[in-house]
Amino acid sequence: MSEKKALRKSYSNKWVFGVLGGFGEYFNVDPNILRVAFIVLSLLPGPSIVFYLICALIMPSDDRY
Repeated sequence: MSEKKALRKSYSNKWVFGVLGGFGEYFNVDPNILRVAFIVLSLLPGPSIVFYLICALIMPSDDRY
C-alpha cells in the first residue's frame, strides 16, 4: 500500500524552514529550482516573502525523522 502524500516542511532538504523542500517533495520537483524561482520572485513586487513566512508558520513539520 502506498503512503499518503501530505504537504509538510522537509526535515532532510531544508535551507531555512524547509518550506520549499517540502513543496519539492510534494510536487516531485527539484527544490533547487523552486529556490531559484523564489529568489527571482522575491526581487519583484509582490507577496512572495509573506507567503513563505505564512507557509513556514502553518505547514506541519515532517515527523518521519
